[in-house]
Amino acid sequence: MEPVPMLLAMTYRAMGDQFHDRLRQIGLEPLRPAHGYVFRFLKERRATTVDIGQHLGVTKQAAAKIVNELDEWGYVLREPHPTDKRAQYVTLTTKGRDYLKFADNLWSDLEGEMAEAIGEDTVATIKQGLTAYLRHVHGEDQPGLRPVW
Repeated sequence: MEPVPMLLAMTYRAMGDQFHDRLRQIGLEPLRPAHGYVFRFLKERRATTVDIGQHLGVTKQAAAKIVNELDEWGYVLREPHPTDKRAQYVTLTTKGRDYLKFADNLWSDLEGEMAEAIGEDTVATIKQGLTAYLRHVHGEDQPGLRPVW
């Protein structure tokens, strides 16, 4: 049997592939995992492209490309930065917030399918155990979802 970190990575990849397959079936824009990390990052804040790049662990140019795509698709809005004329704040639009709700429901559906495959009690135990481990490592100050590339 594989070590736990490998199983977690493979499970995340399998569920992520199913998630993106369903997005394609529905006919949404070609959203990639990097877009999802930006949605989550912007959920509670507005941020500059530099902030987004730092969060994703990518260059400002790579973050700008992602923001440009989300802007073209209507998921984010750019606003002037009050003190830095070169910078812009990026925030989610109503479409972006609606997408986040949709994504949360889709992740919930996938979790339900996992429960059908391995049992609801097992899923609940996994969630409890992983939450306890994160609390052990980070305390109550959880770092939030960040990419693992």
